[in-house]
Amino acid sequence: MKKIGRLDRPDNYGSAQIFSNPVLERISRTHILVPITLFLAISSVSLYFGLATTIPLWLGFAVLFIGTFVFTFVEYLMHKVFFHMEPDTPIKDKLQYGIHGVHHDYPRDKDRLAMPPFVSAAYAAILYLLFTLLMGDFALYFLPGFLLGYSGYLGVHYVVHVYNPPKNFLKVLWVNHAIHHYKNPDSAFGVSSPLWDYLLGTLPKKE
Repeated sequence: MKKIGRLDRPDNYGSAQIFSNPVLERISRTHILVPITLFLAISSVSLYFGLATTIPLWLGFAVLFIGTFVFTFVEYLMHKVFFHMEPDTPIKDKLQYGIHGVHHDYPRDKDRLAMPPFVSAAYAAILYLLFTLLMGDFALYFLPGFLLGYSGYLGVHYVVHVYNPPKNFLKVLWVNHAIHHYKNPDSAFGVSSPLWDYLLGTLPKKE
């Protein structure tokens, strides 16, 4: 089993200091509603301009749905390949710990359950340029779908770390993510959905 983080076991009550500079340390933290609000605002503006194009409404919203679906795969892939990269060089070790390892050490640190606002804004700008390059005006629908998926992921990730699991079918999201953090970090890479874990064989095995 690959070890993620630097502590022997997760600390549910602590919080790491990543930067010695107090300004950098402060801006490395964010409330979960900040990136969610940012993504929803960008999605609304993008959709507004999308509605002004000649793209048929039914097709635009089909592209929006596809964008949300594509995000679920990107979420899985980024978590599995990038966030859980092998830290076999000093640079990769520092990068992986700052981006994700610290979260495995302090999984209930509410201020580090999402990227800081300036990073989120940069993500959105890069995605807009990339999607526009690849699909032209359809990006005005695809981007909101993708960012809605991202916002949903952030919301789910926050509640599974902060709140107790519900007594309904959504409980599986809490169970899978707890297994990922406390038993087997090589499984359950999907946070907002277990779909890709199921399809690609990384769903936690029932004991």
